[in-house]
Amino acid sequence: MNWVMIVYIIVIGALFYFMLIRPQKKKQKAEEKLRNSLQIGDEILTIGGFYGKVVSLKEDSIVIESVLDHSKQKIAKWAIQQNLTVHDDTPAK
Repeated sequence: MNWVMIVYIIVIGALFYFMLIRPQKKKQKAEEKLRNSLQIGDEILTIGGFYGKVVSLKEDSIVIESVLDHSKQKIAKWAIQQNLTVHDDTPAK
């Protein structure tokens, strides 16, 4: 009877891992890759809904220029939701 309970706990643990933890880690890796691949001149969308163009990059912050009135704002890198600039990253054959 004890081994059935141990197997049950292992199955529940595996379900938690594959349903909750693994997808969250995948999402975090994708977000980190997005933030590390930013280049000056990229057009971005912030989590607050602001569109801008990257003017300056630092380790944990960036400066963006507003599309509408060309004002500059310093924001944290974690506030970037999407990079709207398409980069051709396909290797040459």
